Amino acid sequence: MIKKEGSSIQNNFGFNLKKIRTSKGLSLRAMARNCEIDDSNISKIENGKFDVQLTTIIELAKGLDIHPKDLLDF
Repeated sequence: MIKKEGSSIQNNFGFNLKKIRTSKGLSLRAMARNCEIDDSNISKIENGKFDVQLTTIIELAKGLDIHPKDLLDF
């Protein structure tokens, strides 16, 4: 089975998101309170099951109180 390149990027993005969130000591719900994204969708993003748009990256960064480019540094 050939793995799509996009899914690898989604997985890497999700892993980096979770790493940053947990390093800040934030639960999914705490992060969700800081941005316009539901905790269940944040979980899907962290698990690489959600295709992320630019507006979503900006909201996630807002929820983590970081610059959006930090989410893409993986």
